[in-house]
Amino acid sequence: MQFLAYILIYPFLWLISILPFRLLYAFSDVIYILIYHIVGYRKKTVKENLKLAFPDKSEQEIKQITKKFYHHLCDMIFESIKSLTISEKEMKKRFVISNLEAVYKLEKDQKSIVLMCGHYASWEWIFVLQTFISHKGYAIYKRLANKYFDALVKRIRAKYNSYLITTKESIPTLIEAKKRGELTMNGFASDQSPKAEKAFYWRDFMGITVPVHTGAEMLAKRLDMAVVYLGVEKVKRGYYHATLETITDNALAYKDYEITDVFFEMLEKQIYNAPEYYLWTHKRFKHRDKVPAEYKK
Repeated sequence: MQFLAYILIYPFLWLISILPFRLLYAFSDVIYILIYHIVGYRKKTVKENLKLAFPDKSEQEIKQITKKFYHHLCDMIFESIKSLTISEKEMKKRFVISNLEAVYKLEKDQKSIVLMCGHYASWEWIFVLQTFISHKGYAIYKRLANKYFDALVKRIRAKYNSYLITTKESIPTLIEAKKRGELTMNGFASDQSPKAEKAFYWRDFMGITVPVHTGAEMLAKRLDMAVVYLGVEKVKRGYYHATLETITDNALAYKDYEITDVFFEMLEKQIYNAPEYYLWTHKRFKHRDKVPAEYKK
């Protein structure tokens, strides 16, 4: 069944991916009407998240942010499909990266890197970063249920010297890379919600106490990696500007969870500035009623 689904869906996705951007965004506008106005995909979750994060905003303001978010979400869906066939030249034109010097300095210092980012603006085209640097790229991800689509996503990333590994694979893979003297860039979308019972650390995120992932920080300390934040801004439809900023080149100099705190502070700043570009469909605050006693205010 998985293979049947793949051979039926893949040609359709490929045909969409070769369309010019103006047509892609025309389809995006149509899908927006379907998802937002007709189906109402996770609209309740989005509005609840926004009200929790922005308690001072009016109902009308929340509605406006919600509509802008769904427009952006639909654009992201089609931009993700476009990744199948987009050229490197076109992607570099649309996803501009500033301050590459931060990575070049770490390369000169023979430092591997933990790259921390959030589900903000565009994370689908981040892998183009690998075309500018010599570090081998790894991204921590959750394996797709369909093994054929999982392999497809891996092939797309591999074109740019970027490889997907699961959380379980990360430690042994990167330990072996270090033994070989290989410099690596290891990407983490660190704003996802861990299971409450397995969380090591809780902190305020958008004013709400929640469990947070600390794996990126722990990996940096264990393997002596630098930590870099990648902030992405949406310039206009189909165009993004990413900026690299070194958080530290000595993770062990920080107390536990301080690097995680810095990451969330940087991400929050972006979200407050333009909330419509954050991924509000995730139930990011679902564990807010399970806060351990030691973290309660």
